[in-house]
Amino acid sequence: MAEQTTLDSLLEMGFDRNRAEKAVAHTGNQGIERAMDWLMEHEGDPDIDEPYVPPVGNVLGGSDPQLPSPAAQPTAEGADPATDGGDQMIHDGDTKQPMTEEEKREQIKRLEELMRVKQEERRERERAEEVDREKQRRRQGQELLQVKQKLQEDEMKKMVDLRRREKNDDKMAKQRVRDKIARDREERALKFGGGSSSRAVTSPSAEGPPSSPPSQGPPPAKKDYNECRIQVRMLDGSALTSVFKAQEPLAAVRVYIQMNGDAPEGQDFTLLSPYPRRVYTELDMEKPLQELGLVPSAVLVVAKK
Repeated sequence: MAEQTTLDSLLEMGFDRNRAEKAVAHTGNQGIERAMDWLMEHEGDPDIDEPYVPPVGNVLGGSDPQLPSPAAQPTAEGADPATDGGDQMIHDGDTKQPMTEEEKREQIKRLEELMRVKQEERRERERAEEVDREKQRRRQGQELLQVKQKLQEDEMKKMVDLRRREKNDDKMAKQRVRDKIARDREERALKFGGGSSSRAVTSPSAEGPPSSPPSQGPPPAKKDYNECRIQVRMLDGSALTSVFKAQEPLAAVRVYIQMNGDAPEGQDFTLLSPYPRRVYTELDMEKPLQELGLVPSAVLVVAKK
């Protein structure tokens, strides 16, 4: 009768019969509190409302499998409680004492209060778990943000280092060009210095003493131009204009185009003069603009290789 008492109590509290029978069976008939705990824990199961099928030889509410469940027997109005199987009984040996209506109400009230307490505890536990999950999500979000920032910083450092190496390479290339220009000047001075002096001596002069030897440097007209204005026509028709030193190599103009033009990265190109037409080679890239005849101004055209 203990199972039937728990089952009836759950039914009077408003639980569905299928759920109540499953709670009593799965808790091993260990009391109404255990049954309510099971119901609250499994109320979201997909098969919670399916009919409960007891194992063979075990009928809920009785020890004899051939006897029908007392909860299933109809109770006639005015029947004797001592013989009515649907009423809740308290067993003490062979003595049967039915529970009064007041006792039933008190028991149901106590059980409902207990159920509210357990539901509140469950809600508090779920809220605490939700807070923990939110904290974990925020912590994971912060860690992910830190990882992204670290990756961005590393990428920026790589770009800065790459740009620094490129600048150093350009600087070294320009220095090699300058050194080569200086050596060429020294070679020309040694090669043509004597002949220039002799021509200066034998040439007639009507203005007094002869001037200083021409081996001191290039003609004075060229010394007046220390800068060169270059206009570059790009492949798409746009133009770039910049001022360079007269002694800078043509390679400096190409580097300027690579850094400021809109040509695709890695695309190789060459430079040419439209009039008179001249295509500049790799050897020309190391020559100064003044030596190439691009001083004081010139127009260059970018062409694909």
